[in-house]
Amino acid sequence: MSRERATALLVDFDGVLRRWDPAVAVGVERAYGLTEGVLDEIAMSWGLLQPVLTGRVSHAEWMASVVAALTPSVGEQQAQAAVDEWQRYRGEVDPQVLAFVREVRASGVPVGLATNATDVLDADLAALGLEGELDVVINSSVVGTHKPAKEYFEAACEALRTSPSRVLLVDDNDRVVAGARVAGLSAHRWSGPGDLRYLRAALAPAG
Repeated sequence: MSRERATALLVDFDGVLRRWDPAVAVGVERAYGLTEGVLDEIAMSWGLLQPVLTGRVSHAEWMASVVAALTPSVGEQQAQAAVDEWQRYRGEVDPQVLAFVREVRASGVPVGLATNATDVLDADLAALGLEGELDVVINSSVVGTHKPAKEYFEAACEALRTSPSRVLLVDDNDRVVAGARVAGLSAHRWSGPGDLRYLRAALAPAG
C-alpha cells in the first residue's frame, strides 16, 4: 500500500537550512590556546546539551557551563572570551534550501522548521533574515521535548494542522529520520542539495 502524498513539509535547521563553517571554531580554538574540537566536544556533551534543548536551562546558562569546563585549562577570562567569540558566529543559510522552501510555500504547501534548538532561536532566525520564511517553527526548547521523541513530532504535526501521514520531514540525522517514521511521518535523510529533485517530486501534486 502506497503512502498518502505529503501536503506539508518539515525542514531541519542545523545541517539542512543552516550550515556551519567548522573553520570558525577551529580559528577560535587556535587563537585562545584551546585543543582543536574542544568547544563542540564540551557543548555537545549530552549532559550539557539535553537540558538546554528541552528548555530546562537557557542558552546563556549552557554557554556558562562551557566556560566553566574550559576555565581549568586556560583561566576564566580566556575561556569567557573564547566562548563569546565562538558564539558570535551564527552560521549561514543554505541558499538552495531557502529557495526550495520558498518554492514549496508558493505552491500552497505549508513549511515548518523542525529543530532541536535553544531560546536564542528566534534571534538567530532574525539575524539570518529568515523571519517570515516559514509557516511555523517547532523549537524543542519550547515544546519541552526534542527530536526524535514521538511527542515532538506530534507537536510539529499539530502546529502544521496536518496528520502525520501527510507530513514529510527532511533531516540530516538518521535517528531523527527513523523516529519520524515511527511517529507516522514520511522522512527523508538529507545528504545535500542533490536531494532537492527527489523532494520536489515527492511534494508535486498527483496527476
